[in-house]
Amino acid sequence: MTKKALLNDLNPQQKEAVSHVTGPLLVLAGAGSGKTKVITHRFAYLTSMQKVAPTSILAMTFTNKAATEMKERIETLTGKNTNGLWVGTFHSLSARILRRDIHKLGFRNDFCIYDENEKEFKIHEALYKGILSKISSLKARMIGPDDILANEDSYGFDEKFARVYVRYQNELKKNNALDFDDLIMFAVKLYEEHPGVLKRYQKDFSHLMIDEFQDTNTSQYRLAKLLASRHKNICAVGDDDQSIYKFRGAEVKNIHTFKKEFKKTKVVRLEQNYRSTQRILDIAECIIAKSPDRMQKKLWTDRKKGDSICYCTTVNEKEEGRYIAQAIKELYQKGKHSYRDMAVLYRVNQQSRALEEAMRENGQPYRIFGGISFYHRKEIKDIIAYLKVIVNPDDSVSLGRVINCPPRQIGATTISRVENEARKRDESLYKTMKHIIKSNGYTNSLKDKISGFVDIIESFIAHMDSDLSELIELIYEKTGYVGWVGEERAKNLMELVSSAEGVDIRSYLDSAALYSGLDENCSEDCVSFMTLHSAKGLEFPVVFLAGIEDGLVPHFHAVKDEDELEEERRLFYVGVTRAQDMLVLSGAKKRKLYASVQEQKPSRFLDDIPSTCYKNVEKRPRADAIKISVAKLPVDLMSSSPFSSGSRVKHPKWGVGVVRDSYGETDDVKVMVNFPTVGMKRLSLKFANLEKI
Repeated sequence: MTKKALLNDLNPQQKEAVSHVTGPLLVLAGAGSGKTKVITHRFAYLTSMQKVAPTSILAMTFTNKAATEMKERIETLTGKNTNGLWVGTFHSLSARILRRDIHKLGFRNDFCIYDENEKEFKIHEALYKGILSKISSLKARMIGPDDILANEDSYGFDEKFARVYVRYQNELKKNNALDFDDLIMFAVKLYEEHPGVLKRYQKDFSHLMIDEFQDTNTSQYRLAKLLASRHKNICAVGDDDQSIYKFRGAEVKNIHTFKKEFKKTKVVRLEQNYRSTQRILDIAECIIAKSPDRMQKKLWTDRKKGDSICYCTTVNEKEEGRYIAQAIKELYQKGKHSYRDMAVLYRVNQQSRALEEAMRENGQPYRIFGGISFYHRKEIKDIIAYLKVIVNPDDSVSLGRVINCPPRQIGATTISRVENEARKRDESLYKTMKHIIKSNGYTNSLKDKISGFVDIIESFIAHMDSDLSELIELIYEKTGYVGWVGEERAKNLMELVSSAEGVDIRSYLDSAALYSGLDENCSEDCVSFMTLHSAKGLEFPVVFLAGIEDGLVPHFHAVKDEDELEEERRLFYVGVTRAQDMLVLSGAKKRKLYASVQEQKPSRFLDDIPSTCYKNVEKRPRADAIKISVAKLPVDLMSSSPFSSGSRVKHPKWGVGVVRDSYGETDDVKVMVNFPTVGMKRLSLKFANLEKI
């Protein structure tokens, strides 16, 4: 691709960012301004125009989904495969670094990675409330247990907490395991304690690019600074207006102090928005303009003014849910929007209950986004645990998960005895089990119960270098797991086999450990339900923001802390800027929250928006309203009907159309059909002479 072709579809500011190749660069990329385009075009520009080796560029982002999109765009631009390149998430790239050199920190290179649901170490003190989140927060700030023991007063934790932290880390090391937060912390530790290793990587990486820079925590920024300290060719792309992850350790100050950390930084502002209508951007600007200490930028668009923004107040959360569900139904029936075009965003998960009930009442499809991912389903986690034990038999957490799964008569008493013996010997469960089998000081009953399991694991280990999909099928065969879980879950297990074809077992386990529900795509035609935090990075033609009330937006926990209150403002801004064409805000006068009904007031952030920017609507239930349940077709008839929602039909007069809804009694079914020629029509199947095509 020529230089002209590569830069041709970029605006002036994007071109400026892409063509800056030497020295530090800070790209302030407003919502919807094409930051991914800048990063991927810059990668292509460096490799094609500047002859920088693709392997010399380290490009880091935060989610697997964003990393995959980045790789796909780079491949399209360069025409070359991205396999082997250093493009990925902070955690996956840190894991890759540690796979090579972690032995210098006292771990084996075949370490396993535990996600937050696998931290099942039976430490009595871990009952201390919030222990794991506190440890996670400390690791994000590069604070280890020794740091706390050396100076308790500085960190606000007592000696008891430090002892728990020490034991937690010791248990991880005994299992040759790292948790999610260790990946970054240990990569930094590796570089700081072994300058020779750092020097090698600094030499390898001549250019760094970091996406979503406003979301970096202390350890991530420290990692980036170490790697960039030689060449200083670091490009940070982010938006302080979208910094919403303080609870995960994100430090918005990182983007504010970047220019001080890296002298002679060039700053480029991306302010042209390609996502939203001007009306949506006007409201967003009113919200974020009140934020103090922000790095100034003002979004604008070439798009039309767009639909009016609506703010609807209802008497309670149930009426709010019905209002949103009805609005979704009307938009769908008009034929312009599919269900997948629409999203409902809310501050806390508890809000989804009333919204879901309303959707179910209307028979409308929806999906909770960011829920249980494929790799977090029980049956998948069980098989992944088998694979982890095969690669690392010292992984006692994974072994404990599968030792009696499926049931093989190894009860709690037997497991407890093995665990006690392992503690005495200060070794893993698997080593202890092998010791028991070979020693004379144990009963034959105990040996018999565990020897069969050890034999199975040994047979799996012998096939560790086989094709991974074949190894998984061997696990199914020898354990009888598929027959044990039943037909429905067996479908997921077959999908697991397919996903493992041609993949190295260690790479596969790393990918599975770093995968989350936010990385999944939904191909179904359904409305997306998610929290405002989960919506970051996404966009939808139609967005409903529910619960725009004080106590929710902003959350009541944040109102007494100025920094947290401003983060809530940014969170609202992020929600608004997810909308492309239509934005609907809603709130309730009363809401049941945390087991009590509370009087609610409109969000204080609405005071910052001139009333001329949106229509204020109040929905009141009629005094004479009677609940009428519209008779729906029986499920079996609906599923077998040729005129179900989404079906294409032909009418003798109006031609081809799409069925949007069906309802009524079994002997008098009516359908709503959208015809391109005449729009939406309600027809009775008895008289309409519709033909399925």
